[in-house]
Amino acid sequence: MGDGTAAAAEKRLCVGLLAHVDAGKTTLGEAILYAAGKLKSPGRVDRGDTALDTHALERKRGITIFSAQAGFAWGDTAFSLLDTPGHVDFSGEMERTLGVLDAAILVISGADGVRAHTETLWDLLRRAGVPVFLFVTKMDISHGTPEALLAGLRKNLDERILDYTVCRPAAEELAMCDEALLDRYLETGTVTATDESALVSGRKLFPCWFGSGLRGQGVEGLLDGLSRLLPARTYPAEKGAAVFKISRDESGARCTHVKVTGGAYRVRESIRYRDQDGAEREEKLTGIRVPDGAKLIASDCIRAGECGVLLGLTATAAGQGLGAQNAAPAPLLTPPLRYRLNLPAGVDPMAALPKLRELEEEEPLLGFAWNAARREIEARLMGKVQIEILKSLIAERFGWDVNVDQGHVTYRETIAAPVEGAGHYEPLRHYAEVHLLLEPLERGRGIELRSDCPTDQLDINFQRLVLSHLAERSHPGVLTGAPVTDIRITLTAGRSHLKHTEGGDFRQATFRALRQGLMKAQCVLLEPWYDFRLEVPLAQTGRAIGDIRAMHGVFSADSGAESTLLTGSAPVAAMQDYAAEVAAYTGGRGRFSAVPGGYRECRDAQRVIAETEYDPEADVENSPDSVFCAHGAGYVVKWDRADEYMHLDTGFDRDRAHRAPRLRMGNLSIDEKELEAIMEREFGPIRRPMYTRPAGGDAPSPAVPPLREKREVLVVDGYNVIFAWEELKAMAEDNLDLARTRLADILASYRGFTGSQVILVFDGYAVKGNPGEKSERSGVRIVYTKQNVSADLYIQELLHDIGKNSSVRVVSSDNLIRLSGLGSGIRPTGAREFGLEVDWVMAQIGDLLRRSAVKSHVARLGETAEIRKSGRGSR
Repeated sequence: MGDGTAAAAEKRLCVGLLAHVDAGKTTLGEAILYAAGKLKSPGRVDRGDTALDTHALERKRGITIFSAQAGFAWGDTAFSLLDTPGHVDFSGEMERTLGVLDAAILVISGADGVRAHTETLWDLLRRAGVPVFLFVTKMDISHGTPEALLAGLRKNLDERILDYTVCRPAAEELAMCDEALLDRYLETGTVTATDESALVSGRKLFPCWFGSGLRGQGVEGLLDGLSRLLPARTYPAEKGAAVFKISRDESGARCTHVKVTGGAYRVRESIRYRDQDGAEREEKLTGIRVPDGAKLIASDCIRAGECGVLLGLTATAAGQGLGAQNAAPAPLLTPPLRYRLNLPAGVDPMAALPKLRELEEEEPLLGFAWNAARREIEARLMGKVQIEILKSLIAERFGWDVNVDQGHVTYRETIAAPVEGAGHYEPLRHYAEVHLLLEPLERGRGIELRSDCPTDQLDINFQRLVLSHLAERSHPGVLTGAPVTDIRITLTAGRSHLKHTEGGDFRQATFRALRQGLMKAQCVLLEPWYDFRLEVPLAQTGRAIGDIRAMHGVFSADSGAESTLLTGSAPVAAMQDYAAEVAAYTGGRGRFSAVPGGYRECRDAQRVIAETEYDPEADVENSPDSVFCAHGAGYVVKWDRADEYMHLDTGFDRDRAHRAPRLRMGNLSIDEKELEAIMEREFGPIRRPMYTRPAGGDAPSPAVPPLREKREVLVVDGYNVIFAWEELKAMAEDNLDLARTRLADILASYRGFTGSQVILVFDGYAVKGNPGEKSERSGVRIVYTKQNVSADLYIQELLHDIGKNSSVRVVSSDNLIRLSGLGSGIRPTGAREFGLEVDWVMAQIGDLLRRSAVKSHVARLGETAEIRKSGRGSR
């Protein structure tokens, strides 16, 4: 038995209660707290006195609307129990807790068995990788046997669900859950407790208990199983926390609900994080609370593995990660319908919207938005129950009696083929350029973000800033303005300016790049579908099948003695009010339930697009155009001309078969040959090794470089070369120091053969407190730039200093570096081109060594022959 306290507990685990509506989840939660000694007597939903449903609306309606937390101890384990809503209309609140759970208790009604929402919950838990314990409740009123119900669970959910109600399953049953364990079992004949725990943690075993939450049957066995089968978690020392909820206490103070995933947080310490706009904030924790039912218990500290509330943070958001914790993935269950809010007379919609945003912080999926065309506020809602709750909350908090109209479908947009978008933001004293590759993903993947941009081109901090801007909000498409989804967005290139770039500049460039890519893309409109479960009397089977076919749905049917069960999917637009229709034509004997089933290509896209009348170029808040600077003033370039003006060009084409670096000058795009022609016309012939292909050979072989009138100075942009040469790039992925050393050794050999003075420059721009460093290795001068001095700036200044008195060549594919020396007679060489020259030099060195070795060998042979001839070699 537990004693209700956690002081002596060794393990700290966070466990969630999940179920379909009316399954008996809250009643089981009361039974758990009573068995653990937290309650003197369990509360009841019908009496409205439960410890976990604390809001007046929850007690009035008898359903869980808001997730709640309570702590208890059992054995050596301290549990944080999170009770989540069961009604599908509040699935967003439930889904946000999944990322912080160490395990879930999935509650099944013994009277109903597996329902449509049960399968949805099972899939969400699978995607989140959460271990699952099952509790089949209401067995005191169920007509089904445990054997029959278990067979249904194993058929509809997973074959590895095993009954733990009476005793532990046989070793054979446990071994059958995993092939590797089965092999060991056949050899040893044993399955250890550690093996069993590993099966549960690895989601290869799902323990199940049968009982009754109302009567407390099977509850202690469940708690014993949780404590015994779940291992203690190991957390890093580095601070981190996952935000899973925002709420407000009775005084109106903003509460950030977190699970600590590393280190510990203490009152009065400062926390740095980025808000939804990407701005960095630093705020002090004014308090820490540990929720326990309706109470908030003050605490000085919250440790890794514990759930609690942080006070004093003003701009956090559900799903956000603090410290070392990553952000949670976007929710999968999103409202398929959007509704118009009609405010009472005298309430200004523009003044009301900021207040409604408070509710949106607590339920982000509401997505309150201002429809400028209709001059009205819209909200995304799951269904009628959530509508009634929202109206009650608005009346309670703001005193407004609002009406909600008939909902309309919320669409999504995606793309059909890869495309690259570019955004440039350069009003006076600002600078940022971003290039993004957009690629389609399979349905349901959402938005995936990654970077493929070299750090020597764009500092890693700016790269993270670009990705954080992409993740901070949904992005409208260009067909109807609906949010985009199922797209992988890759940062391929970017540029900043040492003096003029600010964080907000990259936000502008990033959003413009994404928008421009969508304008160029082959866009696809998606509509939401429901996954439904429909049970009707046999006499109405034909009517039900006809309805589903008329809705363009897909389904399978299973007929019994008295009824037919149809399960399948259909468009939301066609199935929106079907529940009432089912009740009417079956005389109340039919049962219909539906949950969001993802998005599919819209059946009537052209009509929807035409009716929406969305003009993407008129959407000034989401402009696809870029801003450039000339003569001290910024000017706008339309999206369809902006590519010609970009300062970077990744060389992208649709089939990605060719990606050659190109240089842009103003609004001109020029390749290497065109650049050479300009340079020769302006500054005379460029002297460089002449490359010829020998007869019968395949590889280019440069001729001997011509004699130089004065000693050449070769300036090498180190990281640019490392990431341009495949050998060094592969080496750098494992060990960057080794790649730098290898490049220095190669240049030392080059210097020894050509007689050039070599200066190798590495960027130390982003290393905090870096004073810079200069050294020499085998005659090569090596420079690490100091903090806030990038390699390109250092090289530009160096070229200015030495360009007039030396024959200077700069090796870099960085366009600004190469352009900076045009007027000084400095000769730019691309990194790959220089690689060919180095290959030739190394080949010449090899030939010299071989010739030298042959000569030495011949000399030794002659010396030996001379010795033998003179007899000095005889014994």
